[in-house]
Amino acid sequence: MNIFKPVDMTKDDPVKSILIFTIPMLIGNVAQQLYNTVDSIIVGRFVGDNALAAVGSAGPILNLMLVLFMGIATGASIMVAQYFGARQRDELSRTIGACITLTVIASLFIMVIGPLITRPLLKMLNTPSSILDWCFDYLLIIFMGISGGGLYNILSGVLRGLGDSVSALIYLLVATFLNIVLDFVFVAWFGMGVAGVAWATIIAQFVSAFLCLWKLTRMKETFDMDRRYLLPQGEYTSRLIRLGLPSGITQAIFSMSMIVVQSLTNSFGELFIAANVIVMRIDGFVMLPAFSFGSAMTTFAGQNIGAGRMDRVLEGAKKGTLAAMGISAFLTAVILLLGRHLMAIFTDTQELITLSNNMMRILAVGYILVEITQCLSGIMRGAGDTVTPMWISIISSVLLRIPLAYGLVWLTKTPELPQGDCAMMFVSMLISWSCGALMTLYLYRKGDWKERAIV
Repeated sequence: MNIFKPVDMTKDDPVKSILIFTIPMLIGNVAQQLYNTVDSIIVGRFVGDNALAAVGSAGPILNLMLVLFMGIATGASIMVAQYFGARQRDELSRTIGACITLTVIASLFIMVIGPLITRPLLKMLNTPSSILDWCFDYLLIIFMGISGGGLYNILSGVLRGLGDSVSALIYLLVATFLNIVLDFVFVAWFGMGVAGVAWATIIAQFVSAFLCLWKLTRMKETFDMDRRYLLPQGEYTSRLIRLGLPSGITQAIFSMSMIVVQSLTNSFGELFIAANVIVMRIDGFVMLPAFSFGSAMTTFAGQNIGAGRMDRVLEGAKKGTLAAMGISAFLTAVILLLGRHLMAIFTDTQELITLSNNMMRILAVGYILVEITQCLSGIMRGAGDTVTPMWISIISSVLLRIPLAYGLVWLTKTPELPQGDCAMMFVSMLISWSCGALMTLYLYRKGDWKERAIV
């Protein structure tokens, strides 16, 4: 079997198909998470804790700017998977062409808007003056090269929709290795600080984007790629937007909620900001099985619904979710046993290590519940229902999380803790995750998503 060819997930055992597709994606997601993690480790070790806080504080604003790509990627993966499963070559070709055109337009928009709103947003978030300029410099460079990351995310999503998660993995591993090398060169050797981390990231992302584009141009047996397919196609562009818009809105609202919560985080000072960065970096790795299985479920559901195999979709949803929960349970045990050692990778400051570890332990059990949300939401998205997961995310991440975070912090204010208990920030996250899992399970079992197929 040629592992670099598109994988037909409408055949063989459903769980086997999901696992074979998920494993390279999981490895790839680990590699992608290394982008941010290595950035944090290197600036924390070679520049200092404030630089670590600066890179982390830039995250919510960067995520807000990336919502356009998130929407395009979601619509692309659904349409590509269903057209591939239905063996509709011309529709598949037009969809991929529309994805590339929309990505270029979105990149140009972000390159113009991003630098204009960054400093006002940082000030609005009460970003400490000691790290504000570092945050701004980091984001300015990232926005200059945003098209590289945007194209990689969209094109790798197209490859995964075709069932080829291996090629995307190989290209990402190449880019990750390059990113790590450049981090050391720019920061440790040349002393470029936070700016060096940003330059390393965008150079590596351009490399991965070029490799994905090169791969797609060679897949002539699956679809056609020439100039006529790159021209705007009203029907396919509107369908991409219709399918991707709920996910884009979800990500935008989620990013805005993170910005609101970041303002509360900043009120606790540089030490807690740095602790939050460390926790979120570890969190990024522990979340990877959920995101990987969720993406695999989207492709699996899309291909099988395109082929008219709802029986396989239901079987794969049940067994795939249980497998994901098992992996997450193992990672939760690792966090509980080795937490302090994981935190010590980022810093030698014992107070920071202790604070980070205590916050991480609050979240630990919640990762098992997140698997339910991501896997079953992936099934619904693969069927073409992107609206239901949108509402689940809005209710859990915004309507619940933000009031809980501010409310619990306010309730814990004492003379000893005039700002409140910072641990409540993570307690609110755990509660919102639990509610999200319950809502997802209920709406999946209700079954309205089964009627949303586009082919």
